[in-house]
This record gives sequence, C-alpha cells and structure tokens, in this order.
Amino acid sequence: MTEFDLDRLRVRLARSGVREVGVLAGGASSLTFRGVLDERPVVVKVAPPGHEPVGHRDVLRQARILRALGSTDVPVPEVLVEDAGSPPLFVMSLVAGESFEPLFDGDTGLGGTEFDAVPNRYRSAARCLATLHGLSPVELGVGDEPVVDATAEVDRWCATLRTVDQDLVPGWEAVSGELSAGVPAPLGPAVVHGDFRLGNLLAVRSEVTAVIDWEIWSVGDPRIDLGWFLANADPATYSRPSSFVDAVPSRGDLLEHYTLDGADVPDVAWFIALACFKSVATWSLIVKHNRRRPTPRAEFEEMAPVLPRLLQRARTLLA
Repeated sequence: MTEFDLDRLRVRLARSGVREVGVLAGGASSLTFRGVLDERPVVVKVAPPGHEPVGHRDVLRQARILRALGSTDVPVPEVLVEDAGSPPLFVMSLVAGESFEPLFDGDTGLGGTEFDAVPNRYRSAARCLATLHGLSPVELGVGDEPVVDATAEVDRWCATLRTVDQDLVPGWEAVSGELSAGVPAPLGPAVVHGDFRLGNLLAVRSEVTAVIDWEIWSVGDPRIDLGWFLANADPATYSRPSSFVDAVPSRGDLLEHYTLDGADVPDVAWFIALACFKSVATWSLIVKHNRRRPTPRAEFEEMAPVLPRLLQRARTLLA
C-alpha cells in the first residue's frame, strides 16, 4: 500500500473512531494494520486493493466466522467494526499472546521458561481444535457454506501442482493417485480453519488466547485440520534443526487431547499424508514465485530440496 493510500485509510478508519493507524507485520493474503479504538489496541485487516475481495482475500468472510465463534469456547479476536467499502476491511481486538512455530521458526526469541511451555501449548492447541470441531456449522449460522470434502482437497492441490516447476515435485501425480484411490468415508461436517498450527495461534505460555488467520476457513471434514496440525507437530515432516524436537508431544499424546476420551480417529494417517501433499503444493508455489523476485529469499529456496522428501513421506503414510 502506498503512503497516499495509507493516509486515505487513516481518514476512513477515523470515521469509525480508529486512530494511530500503522503497518503491522504479517497478513500475506490481506493487509494488516494496528490502531487504537476507544483506548483499546486493535488490528485492522484490509483486502488488497486492485484484486477482487474473494477467496482468501475476502476479509468480511473472515469477520463472519470470527463473529460466529465469538460466543463459543473457541478463543478468537472480537470483531469491532466491519466496512464493506472499497477495499473492504474489518477491525478486531488485539489479543495478548505470541505466535510461534517451534519446529519451523527455530530458536528465535524463546528462553528456557518458554521451552518448558511448548509441550502443553501443543496439547492446549489440540483441545482447542477439538472444541472448534465439536461446534455445529448450522448452529453457528454458517450452515449455508458449501461442504468441502477430502476429494475436493486433493483436486485443489493437484491444480496448484500443475502450475509449478515439475522438477520441484517429482512423482506428485503418483501420490495424488494413491490419495484419490483411498479417500476415507467422510466425518462431520465441521468448521475447518484450514491452516491450524501453532504459528496461527496466539498463546501466553501454554494457554491459547486466540485462533487467528482465518483466510481459508471452510466447512468440511474435521480431519483436514487435524492432519495438518499433526503434520506440523511432527519433527519428521520437515526435519528442520530445532531445539524443540524433544519438546513436541507424540502423535498419540496429541490425539488423546484432541479426542479427550481416547477414542480412535479413523484414517488419521491418510489425512497427514494429505497434509504433506498440501505442503508440497503450497511450498512449490512459494518457491516458484520466490525465484521470480529480483532478490530471492534464501529461506524460501531452502525448501526446494525438502519437497521430494515430503512426497515420499506422504507415500509412506499411505502405505
């Protein structure tokens, strides 16, 4: 956003009482700002100008699910202002807490006390995910959303993989074929966050204070979320060096906190394999765009050799 646009945004937000507006880091799909409303710190999400506010850019759709969850036990920011102008935006409360992905972000900014909180933060996240999946989309008022099943998820990421450098993703068609041949019977439907992992939660020590980044939420099989969460909580997925490897609870431990009663969740391995396949698709797209930048980012390019290993991991899980 240009300086002129930011000035216009400040004037627009001032009509709703939001002041001290400045850029906030983050917000890949939408523009993210900080501000103050009635002495409360707030976050402003704005759809990118020049693009249709649809899909992951539809910020008012994000506000819809946050409002729906506001009266439940799922912790989310409070929606304070919605503005359907051009571009659309909404204002929400700034929730205390940090977002941190222990197996991906490295050891930045955390000391010994925080290290001790990591295992229980994962467990709190598993319980929070179970709470989300226990809610009825109809009772939340989002029962009109189309149900996204597991087959549609496979097809979605196949469409992405067809657009990237095929040398990055050798053999992805075989993996997609194995996924499609073994699609489990559906569960749910439930509200699916779409990117549920510790990096998209705010937490204070082990307590989850908010689930954030709802750009790709949907209604569908809850195991789509569960598989993604478990894949990101498994040191073997990306095999990145991290001092938190031994702090991550096992898959069985996390599943116990997710189910609460120790009941089996059917076909979990298939959904973790799907998560690996999804990660290959998303990261190959990031690598493709990164290579087109005047100055590519080294940390994105470092993911290129990881992608074939992720595909092999998916095949191992399916076997």
